[in-house]
Amino acid sequence: MRDLKNNLLTVISLYLQALTQAADGDAIIDLAGFEGALIQIFSGTITDGTSYEFELTHGDDSALSDGAAVPDTDLNGSEPTFLAADDDEIKEFGYHGTKRYLRVDLKTVVGSPSTGGIFAAAVVKGIPRHAPAV
Repeated sequence: MRDLKNNLLTVISLYLQALTQAADGDAIIDLAGFEGALIQIFSGTITDGTSYEFELTHGDDSALSDGAAVPDTDLNGSEPTFLAADDDEIKEFGYHGTKRYLRVDLKTVVGSPSTGGIFAAAVVKGIPRHAPAV
């Protein structure tokens, strides 16, 4: 099966919410059975704060106790930074590393936001070892 529906599986790592400071993502994503992923970070309204820098964390422990920032050599593209004017945008990059678990984290917030920005992040698992991906 070479269609997208049977070869991609989308899961949420950072639930839709207002963020004002650095924070770990809400869910750790298990890439078992997949060879790579597309990470999509969505912004809603950004009311204050100068910039929001996101980071992908990976590891082999299911709780990410061994979690570390993904090196640039394991990424297609780069982890995004959202500026104050980046309302309602989607920024994406790829992961092709060898670790099993991923999490999207908000690494840095510049400025002193009181209401912050609305963000969410999804991991689209791809290149399945067996289709359909479920």
